[in-house]
Amino acid sequence: MKFDPLRTERLLLRSPRSSDTADLHARRNDADIARYQDRLVPYTLDRAEMLVAESLALGGPTPAHWWMITIADPADTMVLGDLAVHITDDGHTADVGYTLSRSAWGHGYASEALDALVTHLFETVGVTRVEAELRPDNRASAMVLERVGMVFEGHTRLSFWLGDDNSDDWIYGITRRDWEMWRNRPRHQPGSVRLVEIDADSMGDVRRLTTHKSQELFVSPVAASYADALFPEVIDGAPVVPWMRAIEADGELVGFLMVALTTDAHPEPYLWRLLIDRMHQRRGIGTATLDLLVEQCRAWGDRTLITSWEPGKGSPEAVYTRFGFVPTGNIVDGEVEGRLAIA
Repeated sequence: MKFDPLRTERLLLRSPRSSDTADLHARRNDADIARYQDRLVPYTLDRAEMLVAESLALGGPTPAHWWMITIADPADTMVLGDLAVHITDDGHTADVGYTLSRSAWGHGYASEALDALVTHLFETVGVTRVEAELRPDNRASAMVLERVGMVFEGHTRLSFWLGDDNSDDWIYGITRRDWEMWRNRPRHQPGSVRLVEIDADSMGDVRRLTTHKSQELFVSPVAASYADALFPEVIDGAPVVPWMRAIEADGELVGFLMVALTTDAHPEPYLWRLLIDRMHQRRGIGTATLDLLVEQCRAWGDRTLITSWEPGKGSPEAVYTRFGFVPTGNIVDGEVEGRLAIA
């Protein structure tokens, strides 16, 4: 199957060349990269030469074979990494992988390259499904898959062996229908954002709102929040009082908010949960919701608002600190506490 080069805003995806071998060898000998992939180091030059030669012989994505695509800068003067694609014998499913050189980390190149490949597989190759596997502790890679619309589908236990190391696997996939919905999802800033009451008619729709899998470390599912509201935690001798609202953007349910209200035992309101559905993130809805919550706190007569966040890659910490939350120095159940002064 012939492969014509793909161009994105910042990248060139092309067939490999013999001259790519040295970069491939160096990349695959980086222990920090290899520990999350299906190879051991040292990775010999002979293996790198063989992989490039096999890809050259195939000439393009070929059913039942793994094929490598080189990721380069637009002028094709620097190799940044590679993509790998394996199409099943029947041509309906493609398994994908990606590797970036350490110097290319942190720029969004992996998701940009993978997005172009996924589009090519659906539009040109005609597959019905694209999938990928990764270790559960590889959060950065999970975020790459999620940024191109892939959905977490399963967790297999002790299913992957590399030498003497045995680990779990996370499975991600995207069907043609998933991909079309992801491609056509709203990305603009909404004209209106409202906090609306949750009732018997809407509670199920609100419960089905979800974050990406990698974000579950930082944001609990709505069902868990319902349970916490039904059986509220006792703090300083008194149960907290939950206040829940759905978040609506341009008339569509897009998120969930829960606050622990001020009481005699709890002198400050606490932003307990804030969830924006995966299909509506990066639209400014979270910040708009915080603005609405501040207005509500003023109406209640509160002058501060506290929250807390789990630190780590993918944490909402940057969102909260940009909005004005300042760490108090307290660590609550492993989370950093922050306070917002309401003018």
